[in-house]
Amino acid sequence: MGKLAFPLDKELTGPDRIVLEILQKEYELHETRPAKSTLDAAEDSDDSDIKHSEIVTPSPEDLQDQEQQAIAYLKKLNDPKSDSFETTVCSTVDDSDIKNPLLRQWIIDPYIRWAKQIVRVETDVIMVTHLLLYFCTSVPSAIYLYVNFHWWHAVLHCVMQGYYMGPFTLLKHQHIHMRGVLSKKYGFIDRLFPYILDPMMGHTWNSYYYHHVKHHHVEGNGPNDLSSTIRYQRDSVWDFAQYVGRFYFLIWLDLPMYFLRNRKPNLALQAGACEVGNYVFLYMMYNFVSARATTFVFLIPLAFMRLALMTGNWGQHAFVDEVEPDSDFRSSITLIDVPSNRHCYNDGYHTSHHLNPLRHWREHPVAFLSQKKQYSDEHAIVFYNIDYFFLTVNLLRKNYEHIAKCLVPMGDQMQLTLDEKVEMLKRKTRKFSEEEIAEKWGKQYAKLK
Repeated sequence: MGKLAFPLDKELTGPDRIVLEILQKEYELHETRPAKSTLDAAEDSDDSDIKHSEIVTPSPEDLQDQEQQAIAYLKKLNDPKSDSFETTVCSTVDDSDIKNPLLRQWIIDPYIRWAKQIVRVETDVIMVTHLLLYFCTSVPSAIYLYVNFHWWHAVLHCVMQGYYMGPFTLLKHQHIHMRGVLSKKYGFIDRLFPYILDPMMGHTWNSYYYHHVKHHHVEGNGPNDLSSTIRYQRDSVWDFAQYVGRFYFLIWLDLPMYFLRNRKPNLALQAGACEVGNYVFLYMMYNFVSARATTFVFLIPLAFMRLALMTGNWGQHAFVDEVEPDSDFRSSITLIDVPSNRHCYNDGYHTSHHLNPLRHWREHPVAFLSQKKQYSDEHAIVFYNIDYFFLTVNLLRKNYEHIAKCLVPMGDQMQLTLDEKVEMLKRKTRKFSEEEIAEKWGKQYAKLK
């Protein structure tokens, strides 16, 4: 106890490493702090000086100072007016790590200056990088499959798209919450590119916006949320199959019906029209252009993305507090890992996102650190060294011990043994009965007989 089970990943982003190191030091400080009875015994002993000298612990005040300095530094990283400001150019390498003077002078710095004029927020040069990447690879590759189809090319195209889907989806995530990612001067491109790229990345037109912004964040994983996990046993393969299956085959109907039930007919019409319109487009492309190319360019990505979205959401809302399940702190989790945060726009900070859906992706680490005490007091769950997909996989395998080792204990969690952590996690994956839903959310939300 007192130390995290795994070493910190070398590929963590700078802000993630800062956050995790502070949490780690706090955990170590808690475990190395002697109990009062131990100190009393030492004071009464003849060799108390020796005993005190053996206890070397960092000062809580020093740790608090480090925390405040870290918050100030992270804020400067995001402030274009600060000398410490750093934009994000690509996901694989941090801007500050690109040291080659010729590369910086002739390529990187001119590119950053140009791209900053295109994006809405100066930190988001990476979004221009990604859009250029997609339009220079995915689009030509897809077109060529329709012109001259080869099986080997089709397979490689799917592999490439599979690699792109996560970052693109989280770019879209920022896009739908902020109503765009490019400056107003490029508003037409900002509105147009999703209609070109969405179907190639497995999304149907505008469905992500209607489901995620207009529905999921309104319901917050509650009983009326179509993607809610509370009615499912989150470590059950059968329950997971039902969860994914319903989304796969019925979301085209469920989402418009949800809007109708909530007296939002315009949203129902828009969501239904976009979904059905996309299916008509796929039908036309399959039957009248090229069935083989359409299968690899559109249908396989669609099938994969639907599974990925539900697998991710299952992991994001797998651990729901049995006492206060409607709390954003207690119904979602935080991941400090490489796939979610380095490659997917800090998607690991899901609790932070639910607390403020309009929060910019670069602000999540500093927001988490600024609210760390509240996270601790609210018994929020933080993991590291695991992403949502492997979290879901380990849950379905009931591998709670590994998940518990990935826990970054905060507050009262620091006192738990590994077995106690396992039991805590098991309690939070339990299916809610309709009686419990009526008690926690209200009878109007329960399906009581």
